[in-house]
Amino acid sequence: MSGEPHHPFQPLPALCEEERVARAAAAYERLRTRHTCRSFTDAPVPREVIEHAILAAGTAPNGANHQPWHFAVVGSADKKRAIREAAEAEERRFYGEDGDKPKASEEWLDALAPIGTDAHKPFLETAPWLIVCFAQRKGGIEEDGQTQNYYVNESVGIACGMLISTLHEAGLATLTHTPSPMGFLREICGRPEWEKPLMIVVVGHPAPDATVPDHAMRKKPLSQIASWL
Repeated sequence: MSGEPHHPFQPLPALCEEERVARAAAAYERLRTRHTCRSFTDAPVPREVIEHAILAAGTAPNGANHQPWHFAVVGSADKKRAIREAAEAEERRFYGEDGDKPKASEEWLDALAPIGTDAHKPFLETAPWLIVCFAQRKGGIEEDGQTQNYYVNESVGIACGMLISTLHEAGLATLTHTPSPMGFLREICGRPEWEKPLMIVVVGHPAPDATVPDHAMRKKPLSQIASWL
């Protein structure tokens, strides 16, 4: 054990085995209703909801406790429009909608076909909030821009999962959007060069006519996603 001060591990709820199973099952039942939404309303969402979701994300396990993430919350109409315009320009190149050969392989485009996506991303302007998730390659806990961070993608990936789960718990719809390349997000959000944008989490209320593709309803069974050794 290091010479740094330590604190007692926070007590966990005293549960019987049946209660543990019930809680795990209840969490699964709530999370299994989460689906990506591609059609939002512009109905407002209180800033406090987003703040608490980000605070929850900030409790994620991470390398050396450097907490190598930053969440840029975009609510400005001008900023959202700028993000949409830049993202759609990259998406048109990805899908080959600008007249050139698609950046995406034919196999990739075939995999996306059942979902029905294209270069048109109106949700980037319609939804009340965009949360741009950045991975800090350097900075440490003091964010000095120099200290090396560790397990950055793993740490930020876990934090993003906790962010999305908390937003779902708050009764909100989400979408993870990953245009490629994403360097324009660093400029629009005013972030330093040592931060790498990983995704945009779109947050809001689903439109009355929002749908989920049949393809997205298919989930691998436990027997495929777990093995017991």
